[in-house]
Amino acid sequence: MSLENEKKLNPLIADWPAGAIYLTSWLRKSGFSDQLLNRYKKSHWLTSVGPGALKRYGDEVSYQGAVYALQTQLDSSIHIGAKTALALQGKAHYLQLGNVTATLFGGSDAKLPSWFNKTNWDVKTEYYSTSFLPPELGLVDLELKTFTVKISSPARAIMECLYLAPAQQDLLECYELLEGLTNLRPEQVQALLEACTSVKVKRLFLFLAEKAKHGWFEYLDVSKVDLGTGKRSIVPNGLFHAKYQITVPKELA
Repeated sequence: MSLENEKKLNPLIADWPAGAIYLTSWLRKSGFSDQLLNRYKKSHWLTSVGPGALKRYGDEVSYQGAVYALQTQLDSSIHIGAKTALALQGKAHYLQLGNVTATLFGGSDAKLPSWFNKTNWDVKTEYYSTSFLPPELGLVDLELKTFTVKISSPARAIMECLYLAPAQQDLLECYELLEGLTNLRPEQVQALLEACTSVKVKRLFLFLAEKAKHGWFEYLDVSKVDLGTGKRSIVPNGLFHAKYQITVPKELA
């Protein structure tokens, strides 16, 4: 390897967080040609994760390292959400036993690249593309060992759980999760509710939060939240809750 190529490689490897993935499109923009990257691969400095993605040779990478690449190098709205985000923030400890699925959310125009879908990660991943909440609202930074990724705050994460309910997420479990969220910031919850476009999510959230008797619920201004009109049947053979005009499981009514 030439001295010039080695000078470019050394800072690249030194700055490369362990467990992270780098995209070849981003590396090209940073001055690394395809020819040079191929030399690095032949020299066993880098190895392909899939078409368009690289890792340090011998590195163990996870879906989190892939999300890091999407967020930092593509400015993607894809993030860790729902119950997975709650678990990563210590809000779903006992509920995560045996769970081997990582839930990702992204905007309606965001797609996972083919290399992500074709890679066998350490856990099963499920991705949902939707804009029922604004892409940047209610996200927080999660510091991992060597890099940081954006994930849903507890308030956004529980709304994502409700978005998936009842088909992909059990409503009783949603209530148990929400019961544990005793310290949500009312101003953040208010902003999320006002920006949310899903009537189902907003009605379910307010119904469950009121049922949990959280102190922060009293500081919400429900008059500013568009709850739509008409009845909503959330589950079959449930009981009707008149205040929020929804049919919910008997166990919750």
